[in-house]
Amino acid sequence: MKPKHVGLSKNMQFFKSRSVAKGTPSVAYTPIYQCDEFSLCIFFLAANAVIPLHNHPGMTVFSKVLLGDLHIKSYDWVDSMPPPESQPRLARLKVDSVLKAPCKTSVLYPTTGGNIHEFRAVTPCAVLDVLGPPYSKDDRDCSYYKELQHSALS
Repeated sequence: MKPKHVGLSKNMQFFKSRSVAKGTPSVAYTPIYQCDEFSLCIFFLAANAVIPLHNHPGMTVFSKVLLGDLHIKSYDWVDSMPPPESQPRLARLKVDSVLKAPCKTSVLYPTTGGNIHEFRAVTPCAVLDVLGPPYSKDDRDCSYYKELQHSALS
């Protein structure tokens, strides 16, 4: 899939270089399609914008950077059994790199492939996501996490 397939171009104002705005850089979301099996959407991240560390429970996610440069940091749990709710949980770093469009599609599986991940825009960028099954208001929502260094834990 290429930017032109979803009506994107490097010439669009959003992707042109501009001075850094004050405040929190924006993240926008545009749904393209959703059915019972999957959803398709595009995230637009201004330079330096962050989608914080989160997961996609029970979902497979295909992500493709269509335009721009995106730093991805992702983890998988070390143990399949979670500790009590308030206790830290050990995760293994899977990816810590910058994806530059055009690039290959990355895949996150329900329990592997870096399902816990963070996106940080190096430049303004657009990311196409295919999530299956889609989020559900009843029983499927993402959780957000805070990264702690292993040496900071007892």
